[in-house]
Amino acid sequence: MKRIVIFASGSGSNAENIIKHFKSSKIASVTHVLSNNEHAKVFDRCERLNVDASLFDKESFTKDDTVLTFLQVEADIIVLAGFLWRIPAKIVEAFPNKIINIHPALLPKYGGKGMYGMNVHKAVKENNETETGITIHYVNENYDEGAIIFQAKTALTNNDSPENIAEKIHTLEYEHFPKTIEEVILKNV
Repeated sequence: MKRIVIFASGSGSNAENIIKHFKSSKIASVTHVLSNNEHAKVFDRCERLNVDASLFDKESFTKDDTVLTFLQVEADIIVLAGFLWRIPAKIVEAFPNKIINIHPALLPKYGGKGMYGMNVHKAVKENNETETGITIHYVNENYDEGAIIFQAKTALTNNDSPENIAEKIHTLEYEHFPKTIEEVILKNV
């Protein structure tokens, strides 16, 4: 049974969806959620779902090896579900092709530092895109530049607001992220 550790910074809706997907799985389970935000709603979700969750700070993530050591003991695969910090090189090196992220756009468009959540959806709207989607990719040392694993698209109309776009993206995320994680685990981990 492979162990999934999820990193999340916000509400945790994708984390909850992944936890539920793997609850009855014979190949993997979510063993822990880590967050850099003490006010993240993901903690409430974890408590309700009976999954361990911990808070960590920038120093234990980037300067010392606290988070890395924890991951080396507790994780076979790492999933970023709305996590906003760049992953340090030492963690990327320790988990080659075992860190997966989801991005709310069709990379390489609308990627990079600061491009998350509504920032992405507003940029998509401002540029009058006719489609957008999600990208699930491996993580490297740079924001949103790792090898693409999977993309899914959705059509947009002139009437779509950034909020409508966000809803369409969430639908794609909930449908595809857990299944793609499972496929990666079956192939590589």
